[in-house]
Amino acid sequence: MKNIFVYLFLLLLIVACDNTSKWKTQAPADQNAESEYLSPYEKQIAHIRDSTSVMFLSGANGVLEKGDISKIGTLHYFPVNEKYRVRAAFTAVENGEVFEMQTSTDRLPEYRRFGKLGFEIQGQELVLTLYQNVEQPDYLFLPFKDLTNGKESYGAGRYLDFKLADLKEPIIDFNLAYNPYCAYNKDFTCPIPPRGNHLAIALPAGEKKWH
Repeated sequence: MKNIFVYLFLLLLIVACDNTSKWKTQAPADQNAESEYLSPYEKQIAHIRDSTSVMFLSGANGVLEKGDISKIGTLHYFPVNEKYRVRAAFTAVENGEVFEMQTSTDRLPEYRRFGKLGFEIQGQELVLTLYQNVEQPDYLFLPFKDLTNGKESYGAGRYLDFKLADLKEPIIDFNLAYNPYCAYNKDFTCPIPPRGNHLAIALPAGEKKWH
């Protein structure tokens, strides 16, 4: 009888200690619940934002100053809103002139006016100019300003990137708008959006200002 009690005691001890689920790393319950209600598009944007935050705040891309590097912080974003992801019509600029784009420093990189993207948002017909980097012709650059600059977003404007292949069925996704590096560190040189790409509407989408 004594041996039976010893056996039962050992069995209960093993069961109690074998609760391996308590050692598993789990996301907070509210985060899991929130994730369940995200659309595939929202999850895609969230993944991009999480990866970008890790790259910046770990110091991996060497942009942030040491005092801003954090293992637990994140960059700041507007909520994802699909109405700021719009189809656009591309019109090439024939024989676009090469010019020196103004930057936050004395550096003047050369760009070519490559084309126009026409789109509708908030009931307005708008146009933004795409620029081609002379040194990187496959890279198309869309710097812009809107009425959130200096308030919710970085004062000098934000950027979007395109590739030549994107122009077959162009989409402008302002949820992907990001800050220039000089928004985080003044040692960097950043192009300033030309006046033609200053929009007279607020676009509360994409990245907010850092400080």
